[in-house]
Amino acid sequence: MACSKIFSGDLPELTSDIMQYFRNDFSTLHSCILVNRLWCRLAIPLLWEDPFSIADEDFDNYIWGEPIYREYHFVGIYLHYLNDDDKSQLNEIKIDNNIIPSIPSNTLFNYPSFIKCLNILSLFLFTVDIWVENIQPVTSSKQNKDLRKFIILSLIKIFIKSQVKLHTLEIEGSCKFYENPELFNSVFELILQNPSFIRNIRNLKIRFNNLDSCLPFLKYLYPICNSISSLYFKSYNNNDNNILVEKSLSQLINSQQNFRKFFLGTQFPFLNGLMNSNCSNTLNTIIFSYVDFKNLVNFKEVFEQLNVLESIHILYCYSLNANFTQQIISITKPFKLKSLFFNRTHEIELFQFQLLLQKSGNYLENIESIPFANEELKQQSFELIIRYCTNIKFLRLTQYNYHNCLTFDLIKNIGQILNYLTITLSNDSERSSILLLNLGQILPFKLEYLRLSLKIYTRDLEIFLKNSKNTFIEKLLISNEMYEESENILPCIKEYIMKERRVKYLAIYDKLFYNYYSKSSDELFSLKDEVNEFKLYNIQVKKFVDLMIDIEDIIETMY
Repeated sequence: MACSKIFSGDLPELTSDIMQYFRNDFSTLHSCILVNRLWCRLAIPLLWEDPFSIADEDFDNYIWGEPIYREYHFVGIYLHYLNDDDKSQLNEIKIDNNIIPSIPSNTLFNYPSFIKCLNILSLFLFTVDIWVENIQPVTSSKQNKDLRKFIILSLIKIFIKSQVKLHTLEIEGSCKFYENPELFNSVFELILQNPSFIRNIRNLKIRFNNLDSCLPFLKYLYPICNSISSLYFKSYNNNDNNILVEKSLSQLINSQQNFRKFFLGTQFPFLNGLMNSNCSNTLNTIIFSYVDFKNLVNFKEVFEQLNVLESIHILYCYSLNANFTQQIISITKPFKLKSLFFNRTHEIELFQFQLLLQKSGNYLENIESIPFANEELKQQSFELIIRYCTNIKFLRLTQYNYHNCLTFDLIKNIGQILNYLTITLSNDSERSSILLLNLGQILPFKLEYLRLSLKIYTRDLEIFLKNSKNTFIEKLLISNEMYEESENILPCIKEYIMKERRVKYLAIYDKLFYNYYSKSSDELFSLKDEVNEFKLYNIQVKKFVDLMIDIEDIIETMY
């Protein structure tokens, strides 16, 4: 009875709640549009709240020459909302108005009003560029440049006119930024002239190659925005203006009323912004990525002031030395370290690692073991993880930090808690074989994610699949790194994975697919007949890159 009422539209509130579960399932949302008017009215805003990112997912198709213009038709739909003056300006650029789709004047929805997330790089690089290249040919590079600028600024104006209230803004300075800084400046000048457009953003992501480039935006943003709860700040190059950047970053952080998550991806540890700040009773998540903690002296002081901190993540950082670990273990509060990933070229001393695990090992949920070159040190590091870390959900192992026997002991010790497992042994056929012979029988009953990049013999894979028959895997990724002696693993996959319906999503990379099947790709995804066969068993074959999960993805969704 309740189900029929949902389909008939008698329970709109419940239907709306259900629809939220499909937020990132775009094919399902498109299907919902066709059910009835209520479902259509609920699905359309979800499809249009972040259209630029949806289009980005197909950018790799564009790179390889596949026709994906249909994915960018929403640009033309937006341009339907141009005023008469702007349409005249289009004509001055000698672009036919017919490029704007014929939409009834009284459309059912005000599509621009639904946008909630805006990625400036997506707008420039992926979307408008591709859309322009697929309309009628432009006669000159200047005309092409003028058209791009006009469309980008027009889209921003359309969003502003629709009184959009963004909740996510991503600013990224890529090569496009440095090629055309005047256009970027025009965009941000337009945005800053209309502060209500970004006043309510909750998620701010700033990525620049050079810290100098982000200074103007930091200065302009902090007087306007005070509702930011999540800040992602990343730069690839250090410079001499660290003091100015830190001052502006501190001003931005201190102007927020409910600052909860801070991602810092810069070599310089900008921690002074957290000293004596308004976020001491709101900040609950900090992520350090590729930060150099060398000569850092106020780490303990900063963390003593953070009263509600629930998760700390250290990803591939530098200078995890005695000075750093001593500051951590001297913190009087629990140091809730949830993620610890090591840079392959920067080891931590084993004793410091032990002190860190003694302090925080029970909190650790995501880890990549230390890449010790010395086998004895590698063994001891595994023993420490087994002793102190019993709540691991995400485990990543490579040929640099893998240990034959203790890997299996570690996985058995974690047990059913393990959700995400990545093992890469691309250059080692012997270890790959040992792994496949011993891994299947110790896996938990369910895994959200399993990625194996190995040199695979079919006989070993068959044993692994037989031994793991009681494990259901949401996303299974297999990369066969056996090139010269490659064997066809597809029949084995069909027999033990497809027919037994043991996965929901599957991606396989194998050079054999290119040599003997498709001649266009190394992936199972390129074999359309095979993809359709798996679909009969409710298994979706995806591109490898589309299923890959990184630790930053886990942190983004779980913390």
